[in-house]
Amino acid sequence: MFTGRTAVGIAASVEAAIRGGHLGPGAQLPPIRALATSLAVSPMTVASAYRELSRRGLVVAAGRRGTRVADRPPLPVRTRILVPSGTRDLATGNPDLELLPSLADALDRIDTSRRLALAEGKLPTLVELAASRFAADGIETSGVAVVGGALDGIERVLLAYLRPGDKVAVEDPGFVRAYDLLRPLGLDLEPFGLDDLGPRPEDLDGALQRGARAVILTPRAQNPTGAALDENRATELREMLAAREDVLVIEDDHADGVAGTPAFTVCDPGRPNWATVRSVSKSLGPDLRLAVVAGDATTLARVEGRQLVGPGWISPILQQIVIAFWSDPATLIRLARAERTYTERRNRLVQELTLRRLGAHGRSGLNVWIPVPDEPAVVAALLQRGWAVTGLERWRLHSESAIRITTATLEPREAVRLADDLAAALDVRTGTYSA
Repeated sequence: MFTGRTAVGIAASVEAAIRGGHLGPGAQLPPIRALATSLAVSPMTVASAYRELSRRGLVVAAGRRGTRVADRPPLPVRTRILVPSGTRDLATGNPDLELLPSLADALDRIDTSRRLALAEGKLPTLVELAASRFAADGIETSGVAVVGGALDGIERVLLAYLRPGDKVAVEDPGFVRAYDLLRPLGLDLEPFGLDDLGPRPEDLDGALQRGARAVILTPRAQNPTGAALDENRATELREMLAAREDVLVIEDDHADGVAGTPAFTVCDPGRPNWATVRSVSKSLGPDLRLAVVAGDATTLARVEGRQLVGPGWISPILQQIVIAFWSDPATLIRLARAERTYTERRNRLVQELTLRRLGAHGRSGLNVWIPVPDEPAVVAALLQRGWAVTGLERWRLHSESAIRITTATLEPREAVRLADDLAAALDVRTGTYSA
């Protein structure tokens, strides 16, 4: 399967095996010395090939456990969650389609007669609406950029400042796709811990002291824990970061509109090097790949400058759809109702789990996070009972074992049965177990 006489050639053969499906996500690679012997090359050559594959995010080194293919390698291979037919899907993290505003109604209100390139890449009306929404939440910005979704915005901000080898402070547990984004860019992940109010200040400070040049944090609806800043925690973090103006701060406010808690920011308007990214995928629909970015003038100029010499702009049709939603009073009422529904569903599951003395966290957003002693065993046991949930091995760096349950579509009557099934899956007696 593997060929090559140089590090470049060996790395290329491993990449081809992953791309062709011969090495699936999580597959073990041969030990360095074994592969070196097989190819009649030096162990240093194989080690160099593995380092290059690791730098690009294709493989993960696990010390004495060897090297394995990443769970989500940056190649067109199948890595999505598979939910068996007839199983209740609480794993994939999507919003409830029944709570999304009508796309047909929005299309009826937009102008499709003009299909021209945008000189500035963004529609002024969208910028005005986005800026007013940011301002209403106390986020003052020098302007607004329009990008192709939250991860697109985060990547563009990172590339405006960082280089391969730089450290980025990340939440642990955190959004696995953010981890997957950073690794191929050659950026090193420096984890910090969370509680229900978001980043623990002492943990974030430790990550910065270890050399992190940037921090990515989720101010609310943190995925997977549901953590959300309150005013006191946001103030504490803002004061700490004010002494570190050299650090790039990125806020991923991906659930704006349906998070279930107010927005708080750790960024001051006068701070250099900051950005708050707001996606519409959770509130308006996963297929609407658009996000707006607030930030300082330098950051926005760098993001838009690179965008204009690359893709140029986000589709004016897509921008008009978001304008139609944000300027329609009926849609805003519908979104407020959706936010209340998500909150009720999330809170009900947390309540039921708490009654059974099962540790559960979900202060905001669409998910509930539950520490468990054995992720694979609990996930498999729930699957046997008809529930598909997410094990969080890939979502954590050093944090404890846990599962994530997406409550976006979970009805209250289902929460009771799910809590009973989880208690049974953990094989404990009510009143004696606490995660």
